[in-house]
Amino acid sequence: MPDLDRHDRLVEELAGRLTPVRRLSAPGRRAVLWGGAALALGLLVLPFADLSGLHARLGVTDLRLAAVGAALTAAAAAVGAFQTSVPGRAAAWALLPLPPLALWLGASGLGCLRAWLAPASGIAEAEEMRGCFVFVMGVSLPLSVLLVLMLRRACPLRPNLTAALAGLAAAATAAALLVPLHPHDATATDLAVHAAAIVLVIGLNGLLGGRILDGSRGGEAG
Repeated sequence: MPDLDRHDRLVEELAGRLTPVRRLSAPGRRAVLWGGAALALGLLVLPFADLSGLHARLGVTDLRLAAVGAALTAAAAAVGAFQTSVPGRAAAWALLPLPPLALWLGASGLGCLRAWLAPASGIAEAEEMRGCFVFVMGVSLPLSVLLVLMLRRACPLRPNLTAALAGLAAAATAAALLVPLHPHDATATDLAVHAAAIVLVIGLNGLLGGRILDGSRGGEAG
């Protein structure tokens, strides 16, 4: 009996140290919240948009499909990141962005043929391509930080995978927000600059974001 009393006191003592845990909202809802922040960022850059040029560019099928593909990739990657951040969720959620990503890459790839199909297309100059690179990196950075901070509360078991999805979501969002500001048609060189920026964002998220998420053990599970 004395041992049983000691056991009960130990349980009571440990229970008294527990602090209430706030349950996380559903991954889809958190993805919507992050998407709202991305949309707010888009509204900030909207005054600088070339709306007449945007209307003309979206009249071109491959440019329109590429823009839609980038936006859908951003949404799917964000959902995939939040889903894989929850312990017990299937890693197959990481495949969710692949269909829109294929649309984005496939439509963008047609830009490589633009100089041959449409010789009158506007060709980006070096300064404009540098501006695209800076824009993608500059927009991706705050969106990546916000997304990693939101993800770390769920204690992901595959931190690098979740962080890479976060990088894809941030980079695709930046690419989608760039469309209204893009002053020229897509070309092979321009697409290469975009691709380099996007790969760099995903790589940095996978490396740095993965470390942050890996150190979040002990967070709250939802």
